[in-house]
Amino acid sequence: MPELPEVETVRRGLLKIAKGRKINAIDVYYGKTITNDVEEFRQALIGQTIEDIDRRGKYLLFRFSNHLTMVSHLRMEGKYFNQPIGGPLDKHTHVVFQFTDGSELCYHDTRKFGRMTLVKTGAEMTVGGLKTIGPEPTAKDFKLDFFKRELSKSRGKIKPFLLNQHHVAGLGNIYADEVLWMSKINPEQPANTLTDQQVVALHDNIIKELAQAIKYKGTTVHSFTNAFGDAGAFQERLNAYGHGGDQCPRCGTEMVKTKVAQRGTTFCPHCQPLVEAHND
Repeated sequence: MPELPEVETVRRGLLKIAKGRKINAIDVYYGKTITNDVEEFRQALIGQTIEDIDRRGKYLLFRFSNHLTMVSHLRMEGKYFNQPIGGPLDKHTHVVFQFTDGSELCYHDTRKFGRMTLVKTGAEMTVGGLKTIGPEPTAKDFKLDFFKRELSKSRGKIKPFLLNQHHVAGLGNIYADEVLWMSKINPEQPANTLTDQQVVALHDNIIKELAQAIKYKGTTVHSFTNAFGDAGAFQERLNAYGHGGDQCPRCGTEMVKTKVAQRGTTFCPHCQPLVEAHND
């Protein structure tokens, strides 16, 4: 699933190929991609201009000239690409926005899990996971005091805690493994047992790592490409994810791949020991 850095990379690409374009027609080949009534969706957007494209967590927010916003969640395999009108389409292209300038924006999704929801601008935070989404992983929005409070309330394992978008937006399996390795925290460590030093390290590393991943245009592990069909480059800088059986870059110990909360998880057993909590 594309995580925050990949979705931000897609957003930046979309600004170049879709912002300012006026919609002339919309073809929908897989109706379930649209959560609204398909014909109402089409009629609401034909003749409108894409004025901007924002992002919140893993959600893309297309802003239209008639004060409507399309919330787009890519889920597992969703991607956008552009081409001249009438270009080749395969069976996995489910929605095509034709623009008046002769280009078209195509939505492609091999798994068919992605969704588009049209709402009035200002009501986008009522859609799906946006209702309870946590702060963006930036120094401005992701405050240490908030993070400490959330951790203190959870007895669950830290890895699924980080994957819960209520605590911090945009972290997925790849970057959760990375920030835990960076912070020397075992993925099964109970969230409320982290030391103050670990909390600060984890908080700062979340901000740092996601910023770096955005800089290198995301991670391509399976099929992620940006809006121009290009792969990301951050996979070359991963230290934990995908490195089960390899030597830890920090200490040389063999990295272990296991499952935590039913998610593939890689960590260093030496650098990231599970510390037993002591009850006072």
